[in-house]
Amino acid sequence: MDSMLHTLSIAQAHEKLQKKEISCTELTKACIDRAESVDKKLNALVYRNFERALEEAKKIDAEGEFTHLLTGIPFVVKDNFCEKDIPSTGCSNVLRKKDYRPPFESTATARVKAVGAISLGKGNTDEFTMGASTETSCYGVTRNPWDPSRVAGGSSGGCAAAVGADECLFALGSDTGGSIRQPAGFCGCSGLRATYGRVSRYGVMSMASSLDTVGPICKSVEDIAIVLSTIAGKDPLDGTTGDVPVPDYTKALHGDVKGLKIGLPKEYFIDGMDEQVEKAVRDAATQFEKMGAVVTDISLPHTEYAVATYYVIVPSEVSSNMSRYDGIRYGHTTDAATDLIDYYHLARTEGFGDEVKRRIMIGTYALSAGYYDAYYRKAQKVRTLIRKDFDDAFQNVDVILTPTYPTPAFIVGALEGDPIAMYLQDIFLVSQGLSGMPGMTVPCGFTSQNTLPIGLHLTGPQWGEDTILNAAYAYEQAMDWKEQKPNL
Repeated sequence: MDSMLHTLSIAQAHEKLQKKEISCTELTKACIDRAESVDKKLNALVYRNFERALEEAKKIDAEGEFTHLLTGIPFVVKDNFCEKDIPSTGCSNVLRKKDYRPPFESTATARVKAVGAISLGKGNTDEFTMGASTETSCYGVTRNPWDPSRVAGGSSGGCAAAVGADECLFALGSDTGGSIRQPAGFCGCSGLRATYGRVSRYGVMSMASSLDTVGPICKSVEDIAIVLSTIAGKDPLDGTTGDVPVPDYTKALHGDVKGLKIGLPKEYFIDGMDEQVEKAVRDAATQFEKMGAVVTDISLPHTEYAVATYYVIVPSEVSSNMSRYDGIRYGHTTDAATDLIDYYHLARTEGFGDEVKRRIMIGTYALSAGYYDAYYRKAQKVRTLIRKDFDDAFQNVDVILTPTYPTPAFIVGALEGDPIAMYLQDIFLVSQGLSGMPGMTVPCGFTSQNTLPIGLHLTGPQWGEDTILNAAYAYEQAMDWKEQKPNL
């Protein structure tokens, strides 16, 4: 068996499976062997479903049909997705201690499994996706495959590290304010946040319901298009999904960007930004110009209020969504309580970590009588202005080009005890979440000193995934960043 099968992209593996050059069992076993070899350094996987995965692979081999691009392709799913009869914890002790196994399947995982994709297990995440480094996970931090002394990002850090380290061929994550795009950028992968409502959130544990989205993390832009084409679309189980036709996104990847209008917002090139990050992004803009695109400076004037707005609205929705974890219907329980109020207090105190408690308290305060108008209502008004900035910009440009983050992956523990600094990790990404716009990251270089990946971010108009996918594909084909692999 080829020992490098785990390094294949989805498209490459599909071609080999169709030609019978490899078997699904060999491909799955290669990913499992890779995970068992390197994951002790990374802590990307918090639950391993290897035996069942091999059983599924053997069934697919016996049928011998690889009609869909995802048939027989091993993947990892973030631990806030529910998989039927599989431990699903949100990386929180509230669910971990009771071994919660959902009696239902999320729509996104159901759709990829329906065409034959094989789940290898669960990827680490910040507790209930609240964080930017996986350091709030009850399973401990996930480390970056390019430098294990650094974080893989968050909250989909386990998924990004697993893809970046070739433990799987793709992963499914969720993105509220950057939780797919930031870790994908940190780990040298491509990651896409779809338009709000493009992909069903059914069966995905909610953090902030008006911002949460589902999307893929992959090794290439083509792979992103393949997965998105499979998981996107109207879902009767999720009333927020749009009744909008889903194109075959792979057909949008023609690589021609001549005449494409690209905007560079001045608000995204700020003081304190890593010089190498800024240079890599501006070099990428120059590359687009060489390919025939038209790059112009634009302004998104309300960007400076995005983080503050995000951290009023999101904790408010967290306060509501976390109320279901009361220790009675499911989740962590306690025997030490003296009455019902004491029971709630102890179950949630023992079950939730510090960041979850912090957001619950902030959100409850913002929603309380006397403060609702001053904080939550005002934040919603600013959110509308941020959305209008994007709508206005897309009257003149097709794509907005920005850095994915201000600095590359930081040292594990560097921001411990400084939640504000952690919140600012998503300074370039929360605006898309607040506005519902699609965005994706692709590699655009490496730092010279530590050879850490640098991410390039592309934002498109609502339902405009095809536009940003083709722009990203054109750039990817012109460069060789995705061919570089971490030394594990």
